[in-house]
Amino acid sequence: MGVLDQKTAIVTGSGGGIGRGIARALAKEGAAVAVIDVDAEAAERTAEEIREFGADALALPCDIRDRNAVDAAVNATVRRFDTVDILVNNAMAARTGVPIEHISDDDLELAFRTGPMATVYFMRACHPHLKDGGRVINLRSGSEIQGLPGYGSYISAKAAVGGITRAAAREWGQQGITVNAICPFALSEAAQAHFEARPYDLTAALSSLSIKRTGDTESDIGRAAVYLAGPDASFVTGCTIMIDGGGSFLG
Repeated sequence: MGVLDQKTAIVTGSGGGIGRGIARALAKEGAAVAVIDVDAEAAERTAEEIREFGADALALPCDIRDRNAVDAAVNATVRRFDTVDILVNNAMAARTGVPIEHISDDDLELAFRTGPMATVYFMRACHPHLKDGGRVINLRSGSEIQGLPGYGSYISAKAAVGGITRAAAREWGQQGITVNAICPFALSEAAQAHFEARPYDLTAALSSLSIKRTGDTESDIGRAAVYLAGPDASFVTGCTIMIDGGGSFLG
């Protein structure tokens, strides 16, 4: 038996990378998972992986920038599994490597619509189902603290997700909902491609870590999500857990 038996989770951006690792980890603890991704084929691949080890999964293509599409994805999840117990807001897109003075309106719109706005869309749509025991896990970034050059739109959007997390933890705690965040460092497909093209960036990143390796999307990041979604974290809310090998410290 798993600690998440009889639970239903939505994981955005779970067609690959960190979202896929989280979805697999939740499913291995018994949760049924709605695999949300803009790439329908990627969503179905993850859902099929989950089904292969005996859990239930539903693949749902969704452009998280579209409020109506988000509402439709949540409604489809509820029709299939009756409720939503766990929401993981993982998906986000941003254009990086852009100095502040060159950030365009399109750059800001992309980061904020896929970051804090999509986070609120999903939280709002799931809220009626999350009452009395629901869990929300939002993804932030250690780059908020580090202030990486060229990451202005990304950092500001992730910081906004942090603010939403804290506010919701205050408001929703008395409704039986915990709201927390994680800051991961793991090699998703996109990160792997970046570091393959710029191996010196990976060397620099690893040199800043206390634990000098990259995280695993499932066994490191996914297991932390299992903790926050499970019974052992029932008294934990408003927190951000750094899962980045000591790359950054959020006090």
